This record gives sequence, C-alpha cells and structure tokens, in this order.
Amino acid sequence: MEEWDALGEDSSSHAELQEGVLIVSPKPMFGHQRAALRVAAALDAAAPAEFDVVPEVDVIIEARTPATVRAPDVAVLRAGTRNPIHAEKVVLVVEVLSPGTRRTDLVMKRHEYAEAGIPHYWIVDLDGDCVRLEMLTLVDGAYESSSYTGAVETSEPFDVRLDLDALR
Repeated sequence: MEEWDALGEDSSSHAELQEGVLIVSPKPMFGHQRAALRVAAALDAAAPAEFDVVPEVDVIIEARTPATVRAPDVAVLRAGTRNPIHAEKVVLVVEVLSPGTRRTDLVMKRHEYAEAGIPHYWIVDLDGDCVRLEMLTLVDGAYESSSYTGAVETSEPFDVRLDLDALR
C-alpha cells in the first residue's frame, strides 16, 4: 500500500492494484465515459444527503499484502467519507463494461466486491441491441443478480430511476 500511495494522482490513465500487481490501462472510450457520467448524474440527483456519488475514486478492497485497490466507474459512499476510502464505506459500485475489462468486471470484481462486503454492484453492458443493467445485491456473502433493459426503478440503495437507453 505504501508504494500505491506514493504513486500520487494521475489523470492520464486508469490504474488499479490487483493482489499487489499494478494494472494500468488507457482511459475508457467516449461511450463508456458518457454512460458512466449519466449513471453518476442520475444517482447524484436521487441520492439522499447521507450519500455521496463519486466517479473513479480509489476504493481499498484489501489493505493487507497483497493489497487490492479498485477504481469503479461510479461509487456511492456514505456521506463524510474521506481518503483513504475503504470498502466498508461504499454502498454501491457501478462498472461499465469495456472489451478490455469485461472479464475483470464480470468475474474478478464481482468476487472482490462481494468478499469486501459492498452491498450493491451494478454492471452496465452497452454491447448488443439494448443497454443491459445487471443489479447485484449482497445476500449472505454472495451476490444475487437481476437483469434489466429499458427503464429501471429501484429502491436500493435509495430510490432512483435510470433510463438505460439514454446511457448510449
């Protein structure tokens, strides 16, 4: 974690720490960033005062060696959370799938976020004829999944409506 902290801020690339290994990738493409921004805007507009919505913030999944730090496309935190951000302060993470991160988002992060106790994980898939949202809710240490297209309304972690087709 000391080496990770020493890296400082860098807006030129996307960096995460996966079991002690630094993973650096290019910033996401336009469509990915637009979708993430629109999800963040919808969540931020709907979020009660006890939550903060932030894009691409570093979340410490595991601080012990080998450490894991993820930077979800969008995170909903308990209000008042400050750096360093540990997983127990996170109530929702959102990942928008990209060709280069698809396996990581669908498999590795699903496991990591569940193990860290993050209550909600949303996966936005822009591929295909329609935008698909997989909403995962933590139940007894594992995620239960529901999949949606079109307009989605949910009450967890708070009341929010998303028009998935508008994410493109």
